[in-house]
Amino acid sequence: MKNLTFFLLVFASTISLAQTITGSELLKKSIQFHDPNSNWETFDGNFMVNMKMPNKPERQSNITISLPTEYFSLRTEKDSLVIESVINKSDCTLSINGSTDLSDAIKKEHNLNCKRANLLKDYYTYLYGLPMKLNDEGTIIHPNVTQKTFKGKDYLVLKATYSKGVGKDTWYFYFNPKTYAMEVYQFFKNETQNDGEYILLTDLEIINGIKMPKNRAWYYNKNDKYLATDILSKNLSN
Repeated sequence: MKNLTFFLLVFASTISLAQTITGSELLKKSIQFHDPNSNWETFDGNFMVNMKMPNKPERQSNITISLPTEYFSLRTEKDSLVIESVINKSDCTLSINGSTDLSDAIKKEHNLNCKRANLLKDYYTYLYGLPMKLNDEGTIIHPNVTQKTFKGKDYLVLKATYSKGVGKDTWYFYFNPKTYAMEVYQFFKNETQNDGEYILLTDLEIINGIKMPKNRAWYYNKNDKYLATDILSKNLSN
């Protein structure tokens, strides 16, 4: 009975908070948790991401992001090949084992092109810049915060959509009601069809003073099928 009473009190307090806090206030509290010293605006560093997928070899990527200099690089090792994409302001450089003299056939074989390099830059900058990236122009933070129980845990949930030309997906961000840590996010291309994916975030890795989720486990919304896990770590070679 005591455990039930405690659960009901916690549940009630979460609902109460969801009714009184706005979306912008919730985002501000989460950013204060993840980036207390406002380091993201001048982020200049690198980190490793190890992707584990069912029935596939692990893939390790070395990622460098420098927001002040508009520089991004993605370096992966695959079948003894070192594949690198670099975006330096508007310049794009693609290489394999250090060579930039690549035939069209080789680039196609390894899905290596500047359009994809820019997409990957946006992808990694967005995901590892959350929740700070939700302050970007074109992001629409909905004012109403909801309370939701997801995978047995209670969360304060923030809804974000995007202006035309910025994005079409609908995103939901799930925050711990006590610490305001971001612990889940979820996106839909068409919410009525329950498509898209959800991502469970566990543990933290501190990169350049920012508390970034260490483990990101990806699942389909529709059937909870597990897709992959990205594991973040510091680049100890630097």
